[in-house]
Amino acid sequence: MKFDPSVALENWDLLAFGLLITLKYTVYTCAIGLAIGLFVALLQLTPWWLARWAGRIWVEFFRNIPLLVLLLWIYYALPIFLQIEIGKETAGIVGLGFYASAFYAEILRAGVQSIDRGQTDAAVVLGMGYYQRMKRIILPQALRRMVPPLMGQTIMQLKNTTLLSVLTIPDLLYQAGYISSFTYRPIEVYTVIGAMFIIILFPLSALSRRLERKEAA
Repeated sequence: MKFDPSVALENWDLLAFGLLITLKYTVYTCAIGLAIGLFVALLQLTPWWLARWAGRIWVEFFRNIPLLVLLLWIYYALPIFLQIEIGKETAGIVGLGFYASAFYAEILRAGVQSIDRGQTDAAVVLGMGYYQRMKRIILPQALRRMVPPLMGQTIMQLKNTTLLSVLTIPDLLYQAGYISSFTYRPIEVYTVIGAMFIIILFPLSALSRRLERKEAA
């Protein structure tokens, strides 16, 4: 049987729709992950032990549970426990967003802790409170160092969206399975899907490495 990628490209409309869904969920879940991750990172950096423990438990829970298990549990088990209905879109966004927040939180925490202690001491001498120090002194400096690892985690998040297909969300991987079901050419279809991810992610990876070298210099 001859390898013929045009079989997949003939269904470009389905692939384009799947790509849009993939990008949409990537943007939504990265935004949620960053927002929660920043809050959790700040919790771990507070002087209050209870807040630090709460932040650490959040990170360790979501960082150590397999993403596939998390998505399936939120979609199938959580509605039973809470006696509510959870749509597949909500389950996908919540699962991916919470999962990403644990990794973003660790990146943000490490970035803040990389700032010289003297910066914090100087802010304290000037009479700044904890949140004022973070907002005006620490975070603006730390963000420059965080950009490369944040970009790397965002790239991972885009790849993680492929697991949404198990919830029958019509992302790029789901569309690949659908096209394969009536063309009977899965090799060509999944090869095209892989090429699409490489085309999207390679420039982002190259930019991340460039920013990392620039920061190191």
